[in-house]
Amino acid sequence: MTAAPAELVFITGASSGIGQALALRYYRDGARLALVARRTDEVQRWAAEQALDPARFRIYGADVADLDAMARIGRECIAAQGLPDVVIANAGISVGMDTTQFADLDVMRRTFATNNVGLAATFHPFVAAMNERGSGTLVGIASVAAIRGLPGHGAYCASKAAVVAYCESLRGECRPFGVRVVTLLPGYIDTPLTRGNRYGMPFLMPVEAFADQAVRAIRAQVSYRVIPWQMGVLAKLLRLLPNGLYDRALAGRPRKKRASE
Repeated sequence: MTAAPAELVFITGASSGIGQALALRYYRDGARLALVARRTDEVQRWAAEQALDPARFRIYGADVADLDAMARIGRECIAAQGLPDVVIANAGISVGMDTTQFADLDVMRRTFATNNVGLAATFHPFVAAMNERGSGTLVGIASVAAIRGLPGHGAYCASKAAVVAYCESLRGECRPFGVRVVTLLPGYIDTPLTRGNRYGMPFLMPVEAFADQAVRAIRAQVSYRVIPWQMGVLAKLLRLLPNGLYDRALAGRPRKKRASE
């Protein structure tokens, strides 16, 4: 009897940070990988450093905001490796914005193109086939920043709130077919994305620890999980604060760096 192929996990944003940590965690568990990134050379270098078996991974070059490219690599993945068991839409950007600045309107446009349209484009090539198969897990990486808006983070907070709402909608659409949708909300995770922040980051978590907890949550098929849990508690408390108190608490807090900074 021929053994079933190992689990196939498709991950965007695989050139650094959370994407790489998730890839390594799954690889060590025996999974095969489909890794998507704009900087394919970075992924190839990392894979060589980690001594990954070339037979167990494949790299696809694309910007998730490029709809045609994402549809193409989805087809390529299915043809070359099969239909994934898990698809993780991890690629995202975080840039500060100031609505008084005309140039920052483009920051919002680019943020939504990557964090939201790119997330849907990541799932699109696989949803119908997963529904037909009757199994699969789609994972949207949101952020604890989705829970309350932060001054100077308008584009990022809004985009991640949209990730939560979109995944909730998709979950209801896919559930009758046996396909699960998992929404993960990282708190502050030690990655290149957060190292430039100029404000305190409570409960900062090593990226490897995040990956361990994230994979457990995905395998448990939880619908929604904040990691680490302490950030989830803090976010809920902030959600309960009256607007006036919340606004005063954040007054004077350093803001996310803008593109021009």
